[in-house]
Amino acid sequence: MKEKGTSGMKNGLGLFHAVTGDGKGKTTSALGLAMRAVGQGFRVIMIQFLKGEVDYGEHKAAPLLGGNFKIVRMGKGCLIRRGRLSDAELREHREAAKKALAFSRETLASGGYDIVILDEIHCALDLALLDLDEVLELIDGRPEGVELVFTGRYAPDEVLARADLVSEIQARKHPYEQGIKARRGIEF
Repeated sequence: MKEKGTSGMKNGLGLFHAVTGDGKGKTTSALGLAMRAVGQGFRVIMIQFLKGEVDYGEHKAAPLLGGNFKIVRMGKGCLIRRGRLSDAELREHREAAKKALAFSRETLASGGYDIVILDEIHCALDLALLDLDEVLELIDGRPEGVELVFTGRYAPDEVLARADLVSEIQARKHPYEQGIKARRGIEF
């Protein structure tokens, strides 16, 4: 595990963030960080582990921020819990998550980005789409000077223990409870 402190930081970057919890706003938090970083001239990539073909608002907005922000969708679609999938569907999701993890390793090693966001990776771990030890190796082996951000519910304790910054978003009240479905531009 990397030693915490500023010795491995370049341009003030190099920390590991974990954004988790059962509330709405984990991906939104990472997108806000990305927007702020791009405004300061940093190069940012968000690799999405579960989001697939659906065009979320962030996919339409990313090109508007210019060439310093990129989103790569590598998932097969949003999942909540494992029990709803057939074995074949689960295999497809697992293969996609493994490809996303390999791409994440390559991206971190490339030196092409100052901030790498792995969106919904905690959920991919919870769904057993990824091996925890491989993800911990990615965290521990990240290059110095690259800010790494993980998002998603159900962050494992081992991931949280390695994080320099942990934010937990709690659900207190949600429009879904009132029968209001996901709204364009707000939830997607």
